[in-house]
Amino acid sequence: MAEKIALQTLIDRSIRNMGAGIHSVVKESAIEMIKQAYKEGIYVQITSGYRSFAEQNKLYAQGRTAPGKIVTNAKGGQSNHNYGLAIDYVLLSADGKKALWTVNEKWRRVAQIGKSLGFSWGGDWKSFKDYPHLEMMGGMTLSQLQAGKRPVLVSLLSNKVSAKPIKTTPVKSSPSKSTSKPKTSTSKKTNNLPAGILKVTKPLTKGSAVKAVQQALASIYFYPDKGAINNGIDGYYGPKTANAVSRFQMMHGLTPDGIYGPKTKAKLESLLNK
Repeated sequence: MAEKIALQTLIDRSIRNMGAGIHSVVKESAIEMIKQAYKEGIYVQITSGYRSFAEQNKLYAQGRTAPGKIVTNAKGGQSNHNYGLAIDYVLLSADGKKALWTVNEKWRRVAQIGKSLGFSWGGDWKSFKDYPHLEMMGGMTLSQLQAGKRPVLVSLLSNKVSAKPIKTTPVKSSPSKSTSKPKTSTSKKTNNLPAGILKVTKPLTKGSAVKAVQQALASIYFYPDKGAINNGIDGYYGPKTANAVSRFQMMHGLTPDGIYGPKTKAKLESLLNK
C-alpha cells in the first residue's frame, strides 16, 4: 500500500507555488485550509498564487503567439493573481503523486472550508465558473487594484476555530460513551432538525427550529452572518439565513431557493451523520 503524503509536504509545495508576492492573510488562510482538509482525508495542494505582470503576459501568450493551448484571457494586471490575492488548488491522490481534477463532493468540501476562512470561490460565479480558484478581494474591484489601491484583509482563523464546537460539544458532554462511534453524537444533533418548511416571512419566522437549522449550517461552514454575534445564529429566519441555505443548496445540487424543506433537511442530515 502506498504511503500517504505528509501534511508538511503539501504545505511546503503550496508555499512554493504561491510565490513570495502572495498576501500574508491569503497565504496563512490557504495553509489552514490544507490542514483542515487533511484532517478529513482530503489532500489539497495550491497550484498557483502570485503571478507577476510578466508571468501573466507569458501565460496570456500561450496558444496565441506561443505554443500550447489558451489558458487565460487576462493580460498582465488583469488577473487577481497579479496582486497576490488569489490562489488555485487541486486535489491529490493519497500518495500525492496524481492530480485529481474532478469537481466532486471532496472538491466542494475544500471550497466550503476555504469560504469559511474568508475566500470567495470561483465555483460560485454565475457567468464563468472557475472551480480551482479562490480569492480574497477585500471588497475591492479589479479596476481599483489596477489604480493602485490595495485591500486590508483580516484573518478569519479565530472565527473558524470558534465555530467548530457546534459539532464537538455533544462528544465532550458524554465522556462515559467514549467507546461509541462518533456518528452517534452527531446523529443526536441532526435529530433536532425540524420537519416542514422554513422560509422568509413577514414577520420573520423565529424559534428553536430555526436556530437548529442555523447551527447545522454553521457547523459545516455555511454561516448565516459570518463575523456577526454568534455568526448570525439568532433563531430568526431572515434574508441572511435564507442566503446561507441557498449557498448550501447550490453546493449540493439542490434548487438554490433559500427555502428549508425536506430535501435540504435530508442533505444536511446526511452530511452531519458522516
